[in-house]
Amino acid sequence: MSPAISPTRDWHSSLKWLWISLLATASLYWVFNIYASGQLLWGFAALALIGLGFYVYLSNISFAYRYLFPGIAAMLVFVAFPMVYTAQIGFTNFSSNNLLSQARATEYLLNQTIPVEAQTLMFSLHEDGSEFRIALSPAHQTDDSNASPSNVAAAVAYISPALALRTVSQQLKTAMLPPSQVSFQLNPSLPLIEVLKHRDALMQLALTLPDGSVLSYAGVSEFAPLRPLWTKNADGSLTQNELGSRYVANAQTGFYENAAGERMQPGFKVGVGFANYTRMIFDTDFRGPFISIFIWTVVFSALTVLFTLTIGLVLAALLNWEALKGRAVYRTLLFLPYAVPAFISILVFKGLFNQNFGEINAILDAVFGVRPAWFADPLLAKIMILVVNTWLGYPYFLVLCSGLIKAIPSDLYEASAIAGASPWMNFSKITVPLLVTPLMPLLVSVFAFNFNNFVVIALLTDGRPDYLNTKVPAGTTDILVSYTYRIAFQDAGQNFGLAAAISTVIFVLIAMLSMVNIRLTRINQNKR
Repeated sequence: MSPAISPTRDWHSSLKWLWISLLATASLYWVFNIYASGQLLWGFAALALIGLGFYVYLSNISFAYRYLFPGIAAMLVFVAFPMVYTAQIGFTNFSSNNLLSQARATEYLLNQTIPVEAQTLMFSLHEDGSEFRIALSPAHQTDDSNASPSNVAAAVAYISPALALRTVSQQLKTAMLPPSQVSFQLNPSLPLIEVLKHRDALMQLALTLPDGSVLSYAGVSEFAPLRPLWTKNADGSLTQNELGSRYVANAQTGFYENAAGERMQPGFKVGVGFANYTRMIFDTDFRGPFISIFIWTVVFSALTVLFTLTIGLVLAALLNWEALKGRAVYRTLLFLPYAVPAFISILVFKGLFNQNFGEINAILDAVFGVRPAWFADPLLAKIMILVVNTWLGYPYFLVLCSGLIKAIPSDLYEASAIAGASPWMNFSKITVPLLVTPLMPLLVSVFAFNFNNFVVIALLTDGRPDYLNTKVPAGTTDILVSYTYRIAFQDAGQNFGLAAAISTVIFVLIAMLSMVNIRLTRINQNKR
């Protein structure tokens, strides 16, 4: 005899499967939207990830996978996907001139129309209670605002019947009236400013005349038949109807081009292989600024690590000197730069370094009689950036080194004192060697962080002063990440493909630094 099934348990099971069905439906709808947008590969990837999730939680697989799956899925969605998508863009010509796919660019061109001038009719808009009426008149009649209603209506009756237009807030409909039913009593036409308020409604109208021709909105006071500007040929090329020029899609450049090489906007996105990467090496106009910016990025990151470590370590050693009075007060004051938000400190320093009104130049002028052009001279601008970044970064090493110094056995210093060693000998022979090993992985991390330190560059100098005669915007104080930002969002062409290629290079460099960091961490663990 089989055990009876509890009604409560049965209800819970039904509710569970209802939620699963709703979740599956929503997931499939999301995947369909990705597929409908033209992203076939990403649609299949999303479907695979969702399917894996349902398998993990609905099968009898180990519970360990159920705990691991959310983290793995988050890593794939928020880390791996942006990385792969950015790298993929780096192999295309994606830019402000090549935003669309070829199908959408073709559709855009084929939808372009021009009015037929010979059949253009002027129109006037008249209130009729809660509705409006459009009166059409010959194109040579340019001012009907002073015409009597009967004259306007007569012209309408002669050219075409009057057309009823419902209020703009409702769905627009047109109705043809035979000339015999046209009323010759029209209210005065609305002024142009009032007509323009109904422009969106007028653009939706398609007026069919008795001869079968269709009129569309063609201007602030005109309706006319529209004819296509382009015709698609059997081989996929496009012909411009006005001039008869034939344009062929160029899969290398991402534009429709004629025999003379003239391009037609908009362009479309195509794969360019390693062109963006080879441009960094072989394009002389691009290579010069890129190499200089790359070298400055490395120097900026390395000097920042050196200066912040040196100042932080020295101050930490001084603050751990027991004979120093008021150490707690000093430690609090020296920690303040780390407590204040970085963007506030950077903007404050930007004002302090102002050439004409800054306090720093005021002091230098009073003492030495000079007012350095911190923002105009490339070398001074780099020195200013290093000063500001050192100010922002040394408290991190101050706190870090203070904790590490506390971990050094005190008997080492006692033995050196008995041997008559000086404070400098204690610092150089005991403190520094014992701190180098645990600090090494952190130094690599700080180097990697400053390699991508966009904030200090963007807020302080914005990469300026700029290089002259470059194809893309480039500044002498730009680092790779700010340079990438300017190419992607401040260049007139907004070359997203090139910016993505540079971002991929940055990612590879940071990944290599991360590998070094992991290697150093393992070495430290083995030494312990």
